[in-house]
Amino acid sequence: MKISARNTLKGKVTGLVPGAVNTEVALEVAPGVTVVAIITKSSAESLGLAEGKEVYAVIKSSDVMVAVD
Repeated sequence: MKISARNTLKGKVTGLVPGAVNTEVALEVAPGVTVVAIITKSSAESLGLAEGKEVYAVIKSSDVMVAVD
């Protein structure tokens, strides 16, 4: 796989919540660390996503904000 995004996190699908249009996908990328993404339902189906499947979270953004209290 070659992509232009510089931030990829390998993980395992731990949960799927399908909706009418979108699916919420939870990925465990490290012990106790979960990344949640919202993707189209059709994309989730075409990728064959299921709990336990190994996948990559690909993060491409021109801005990342950091805040503190």
